[in-house]
Amino acid sequence: MNRNIPRVVIAGDRSSAGKTTVCIGLLGSLRARGLEVQGFKVGLDYIDPGFHTLVSGRPSRNLDGFLMSPEVVKEIFLRGCEGADIAVIEGVRGLYEGLNYSNDIGSTAQIAKILDCPVILVVDAGSITRSAAAVVNGYKSFDSKVQISGVILNNIGSERHGEKAERAVEEYSGVKVIGKIPRKSDLGISMRHLGLITATECENRRDDFNNVLDKIKTSVEKNVDMKMFFEIAKSACALKAPETRIFHARRSGSEESKVRIAVAFDEAFNFYYQDTLDLLALEGAELVYFSPIRDKKLPEGTDAVYIGGGFPEIYAAELSSNTQMLNAVNDFYDGYGVIYAECGGLMYLLEQLEYKPLQGLPGRRAESHKGKEGSFEMCGVIKGLVRFGEKRVVNYVEGEFLKDCILGKKGGRFKGHEFHHSEILLENLSNVDFAYKMLRGEGIKDGMDGIVSKNCLASFAHLHAASYTEFAENFVRSAKQSSL
Repeated sequence: MNRNIPRVVIAGDRSSAGKTTVCIGLLGSLRARGLEVQGFKVGLDYIDPGFHTLVSGRPSRNLDGFLMSPEVVKEIFLRGCEGADIAVIEGVRGLYEGLNYSNDIGSTAQIAKILDCPVILVVDAGSITRSAAAVVNGYKSFDSKVQISGVILNNIGSERHGEKAERAVEEYSGVKVIGKIPRKSDLGISMRHLGLITATECENRRDDFNNVLDKIKTSVEKNVDMKMFFEIAKSACALKAPETRIFHARRSGSEESKVRIAVAFDEAFNFYYQDTLDLLALEGAELVYFSPIRDKKLPEGTDAVYIGGGFPEIYAAELSSNTQMLNAVNDFYDGYGVIYAECGGLMYLLEQLEYKPLQGLPGRRAESHKGKEGSFEMCGVIKGLVRFGEKRVVNYVEGEFLKDCILGKKGGRFKGHEFHHSEILLENLSNVDFAYKMLRGEGIKDGMDGIVSKNCLASFAHLHAASYTEFAENFVRSAKQSSL
């Protein structure tokens, strides 16, 4: 069966070209027109999809050509588009940036080709005019299978600047300029050391955040030809729906047979993939959310705890002061409850979190962290501490299970990613039980990751359940077994 969904990829000529701002403005503008608009993000980013979700009113989803086969990319895309009128896919970094220089795996271009999707290229034209045409020509000719169907010029200094750059691009590259966005410092969303400040945090500053969103939407509506945008989106060919491989109902069972997985979700912990949560639910999990910052106990009837990534360092003082929740997590662990934690969750399970605010990093419009400096007591489930530094780890990872654990069997393999500015210092390292050997990536120590203790598994590696397809089944099974 073929599915015809208008769609477009918003790609950048480089990182920080402005594609996130443009994408948010488009989502807001389309929704204001009464359309059901579905957002997607290329790559493994958690933060941009959070903004997509807030602005569009629909859960945004990730598409990644390294983690996922082309069939799975299509399945996630078409499933996400159910009930939507149009799809907007935000790219990652520059259009052709991926896993390595020799092919397009992991790139925005790869996803555009898999989904047979027209591309609108956002060009940072802050100090160029005729050169903008050379940039567009280079991107257009680099891969003839990538459909560059329109250009948005960003950071335009004046009306004359915009006109000159537009004429150059259209005359020399033959690609239509559909938007010229002026340089405005007040349209940015605050940056942090790994990307944007999270949407969950912005929600707690509603007045300021809504004001910024309104300005972004107004700027896009004023400076982008929305009629041409729709024409480009509608030019996308119908997609042949692949055979369902992942998202089929399996062990949903009766309400009585469901397991309750308590998911940590607040300003400190909010790095979750929507498709991972969906797959857990399809396996028969009832997901209940709690805040390690504010709640005093785990949700009633919890069978397992899932603590995703985030920025616990920014909220270390609040997390540490909530001793009732620290004790509740520790008691659950002592009772052999199943706990799975990724990166920020791993930090929360340690004894101490040592934090010194990081200053702005090169190439980023970064603001200093707002967290308090000091050493803060965490749960103490894992003996050791986390310390923050300037080293930035951002990797795709591949790993192998060294032993059976709550997520897999010895010899199994997975793909995922890691990104952090932290170092884990463990007590009695020789006695630490690691579940993962990293075949690619750094892990916690010497290529080892996934600390196992009782029914707890905590790692730097982030997993996506559509990539490591045993994730949801094994997690839910482990939760059921522990509750018997």
